[in-house]
Formats: sequence, C-alpha cells, structure tokens
Amino acid sequence: QVQLQESGGGSVQSGGSLKLSCAASGDTRCMAWFRQAPGKEREGVAAIDSDGSTSYADSVKGRFTISQDNAKNTLYLQMNSLKPEDTAMYYCAAAPLRMTAIQALGAPPKLFYWGQGTQVTVSS
Repeated sequence: QVQLQESGGGSVQSGGSLKLSCAASGDTRCMAWFRQAPGKEREGVAAIDSDGSTSYADSVKGRFTISQDNAKNTLYLQMNSLKPEDTAMYYCAAAPLRMTAIQALGAPPKLFYWGQGTQVTVSS
C-alpha cells in the first residue's frame, strides 16, 4: 500500500516561490505532481520516473523543478516565478508500475495512488 503526504503549500504573491514536499511510503516507481483548479480538470504538472528522467507541462517548463530524495523517500516540487494561473490544489501521485515520466503526465488517474493535496494560491 502506498501512502503519500504533501506539505509546503501556501499563499504567495505573483513572482514568488514555493517548495512542495511529498513524503512517500510503499512502491513508488514513478512519481508526479498534478494540480486541479476550481472548475478545471486535473492536469499533470511534472513527473519523474525510476530512471530519474523528468517531464513537465508546457505551462511550467523553466519555472518548476521536480526532484526526489530516495534516501528520504520524498518527492519535491520547486516552484519559481509563480503566476496567478498556478493557483490550484496540488496533488502528489505515485504509480507502482514502470512508466516513463512523459507517460505519467498523460496517464489516467486510476493508475496512481494519491495524496490529499496541498493548496497553492498565487495573488497578483
């Protein structure tokens, strides 16, 4: 059984930074961050696979960085140059099966275990 717990969300002004963390336990071969804004579908933000390869949504490329500390079994999302449109609930997700980071961003939600989410609010 995979368990995920996010932390690090909050409120920040446009242009600011936040770092999200996700403490994980269990089989987490491919991990990702998703987000969902009110009235919108959940979207993949960034993913990292078991080879360490990463993939990002076009909307966050160059601003967000996904990383993991295998010793601590923790996933991170460093978010810089935040924009109001980044406002959303951010979810940590883990897939206990082998897939590439690119595949993970477009994979159906049922393939993942999910954390409860952490709110990120960016004001203009």
